[in-house]
Amino acid sequence: MIKEQIVDGFQNAPHRSLYHALGLTGEELSRPLIGIVSSYNEIVPGHMNLDKIVEAVKLGVAMAGGTPIVFPAIAVCDGIAMGHTGMKYSLITRDIIADSTEAMALAHGFDGLVMVPNCDKNVPGLLMAAARVNIPTIFVSGGPMLAGRVNGKKTSLSSMFEAVGAYSAGKIDEAQLRVCEEKTCPTCGSCSGMYTANSMNCLTEVLGMGLAGNGTIPAVYSARIELAKHAGMQVMELVKKNIRPRDIMTESAIRNALTADMALGCSTNSMLHLPAIANECGIKFDLDMANKISEKTPNLCHLAPAGPTYIEDLNEAGGVYAVLKELDSLGLLDSNVMTCTGKTLKENIVNAENRDPSVIRPIDNPYSRTGGIAVLRGNLAPDGCVVKRSAVAPEMLVHTGPAKVFDSEEEAIAAIYAGKIVKGDVVVIRYEGPSGGPGMREMLSPTSAIAGMGLDKDVALITDGRFSGATRGACIGHISPEAVRGGLIAYIKDGDIISINIPEYSINLLLDEKELNERRKTMEIKHKTDIKGSLKRYADMVSSADKGAIINKFE
Repeated sequence: MIKEQIVDGFQNAPHRSLYHALGLTGEELSRPLIGIVSSYNEIVPGHMNLDKIVEAVKLGVAMAGGTPIVFPAIAVCDGIAMGHTGMKYSLITRDIIADSTEAMALAHGFDGLVMVPNCDKNVPGLLMAAARVNIPTIFVSGGPMLAGRVNGKKTSLSSMFEAVGAYSAGKIDEAQLRVCEEKTCPTCGSCSGMYTANSMNCLTEVLGMGLAGNGTIPAVYSARIELAKHAGMQVMELVKKNIRPRDIMTESAIRNALTADMALGCSTNSMLHLPAIANECGIKFDLDMANKISEKTPNLCHLAPAGPTYIEDLNEAGGVYAVLKELDSLGLLDSNVMTCTGKTLKENIVNAENRDPSVIRPIDNPYSRTGGIAVLRGNLAPDGCVVKRSAVAPEMLVHTGPAKVFDSEEEAIAAIYAGKIVKGDVVVIRYEGPSGGPGMREMLSPTSAIAGMGLDKDVALITDGRFSGATRGACIGHISPEAVRGGLIAYIKDGDIISINIPEYSINLLLDEKELNERRKTMEIKHKTDIKGSLKRYADMVSSADKGAIINKFE
């Protein structure tokens, strides 16, 4: 153990003196030291309750004979960062979180870790750190927000963004907008639909790194506190048995996560985060694996924004384990993988039950026979791009239309609100990729404006940026290569015809090669010259989206 190099023996008396300065007793130093990575802050609604989760974890660790020691991790609220420069910083925090947690964990000699994340990049960042540090680790998230209630109907953050579009189009008045604003986010917790935070917290269960309920027990339920205590106790078992993250997050576990992703209808951001986590585990992640798994995996859930149900409903219906049991009955999972419970996945889900077939469709009555995410390729994205197929209206699964091209998200939003986007258009937003953005901003504001104006069944949107899990409609992101690195998206002009065929996994710019070659000679790639600091470093180092927008390649 690393702790032995820091705490034990006469030569480590100086180190022990510093532990005593913390108020730790000799008895505490004789027990396993468990680092609790607290993502608590007062700006992210999904994190404002994590102080209570952390206290419960500390009790669990102490009850099981360990010494809990808390240190912090940062987190950005993607909703608050949305639609402005702040969103450039969201994705880059994933690596900052992984790097800083690695530094804290290895510098201080912990025997085990309990990760307490909740929102968007915080969860994958800590999963990446867990794989990198590779000491016994367990996760317990802060839990999802309860759905809002507006005019007697459940609602969530995506509805709020769409309400702005509806107000702009004159479909609702200011008073109605204010009601939505005050009622949509009624509690602490990660936003209530199957957005990125909840997607990753659910997939943490599937990966075997969190206990049952990690992704679905609402933040305000007392069961969440109980879960945190059990996580604190369970990490001590992992330390005793020396079960480590890379023993759990195997290639089979990654495939299980991608399979569950298809059934749950998770955020397209999982197609950035799963490759990045796999990379930290030394596992190759082939983007085309998504379509192969999707072809045989039924989509069983239509959680917001794809449908009218929410994470709280999934929890009542039996949670992630109920979904996994449905999938396992088809032989779609490797259920012999080890998990943080010390048991196999098969042992974990043996008593799971689908208590509400209207929330979790049975395997013989799925929403669709194929999964929720599709990877498209073609001359516009030879290295791939991603769409949340389960949130696309049937009439938009195949679409051909003229391009309306914008070199930033702000330009696109202004045009949408000005009424310049009409039925049939394909909105193109470029220079928003991992390097070109930099930071690969989410495009919830423009997609929500389109949906709020009632155009989501008539207009497609493509970008080298990415989309929030709250996005719905024919919204295709992660176009690779991105514009700043010479991808074809850099050479599209207004009026060019773009063909999208999601069932056939294709996306193409309908232009002859002679014209394309001419444009490559005459149209300049636009590089941002005003970026500095962490954004500049990220822009220089980051991989393309199809590789997971990673900084460090460990394969």
